[in-house]
Amino acid sequence: MQRPRRLRKNPVVREMIAETRLSKDMFIYPYFVVPGNGVIHPIDSMPGINHFSTDTLLKDVEKGLTLGVNKIMLFGVGDEKSEDAKSACSENSLVPVAVRALKKNFGDDLFVVTDVCVCSYTTHGHCGIMKDDYIQNDLSVDLIARMALNHAQAGADMLAPSDMMDGRVAAIRGKLDASGFVNTAIMSHATKFASAYYGPFREAADCAPNKGDRKTYQMDFRNGTEAIREALLDESEGADILIVKPALAYLDIISKLKQNSDLPIACYNVSGEYSMIKAAAQRGWIDEQKVVMETMHAFARAGASIITTYHIRDIVENNWM
Repeated sequence: MQRPRRLRKNPVVREMIAETRLSKDMFIYPYFVVPGNGVIHPIDSMPGINHFSTDTLLKDVEKGLTLGVNKIMLFGVGDEKSEDAKSACSENSLVPVAVRALKKNFGDDLFVVTDVCVCSYTTHGHCGIMKDDYIQNDLSVDLIARMALNHAQAGADMLAPSDMMDGRVAAIRGKLDASGFVNTAIMSHATKFASAYYGPFREAADCAPNKGDRKTYQMDFRNGTEAIREALLDESEGADILIVKPALAYLDIISKLKQNSDLPIACYNVSGEYSMIKAAAQRGWIDEQKVVMETMHAFARAGASIITTYHIRDIVENNWM
């Protein structure tokens, strides 16, 4: 008779043989940057998450650094919107201004990733240039590459294009290299699905489409093989890290991608996944700590070595790890 329970007898032996382990080094914490000064504005649909102006962002990041949260991802909310999303490429837009302030204050102690997408900068809320009610791929790629260069020039350590246009990783890599930013990395949202889990984020980032949906450019959630093809195309174009987004409903994609690529695999634990746990915990229906940590281990077990999540401050502040 086989007795696997021998190795579950007590916490000491369970810790000794644990196959999946988490560390603070795996996590990236997202921030939403808004105009103004002294702004800390709670986001109703994402309990515990706030909009920050640059000055309050610096204070919150400094607090996070004392806890070991040294990797962040920035989203800008509140810049001028237009049909051509021109403010996305301005050196005075919210993200590059915040990046310069962060790097000035914290230097290499803080690793800054920026979201590269124009949905918060367009009047229609889509992730590219729209003509004849259709998102134009090549015009959008040129715009996104210029936005990426703008962030790199401000001092971003890594760029995370999330638009899902064909060829955008190659365009960004080419523009960065030609401009001398050969060491600026690209963490591509390689398989970003057209998902209902983004609802709270769209409130937080003010980026919901005002007509239609994003299914002509984001991934069809029914297609696993196509998802791997999309990711490997980004790898061939020069991506340094591949993201699967959302994460919880796509553990199979994380696992398959880990088996098919030698690049580091990341996942984005998105707003809807976060808010469902928060809402259930607030009602006493689940144990928040246990559910969060089970979820984080699931991501790592599936193959993600990098996890972007809104839960990380709760994890480190409450010593859940």
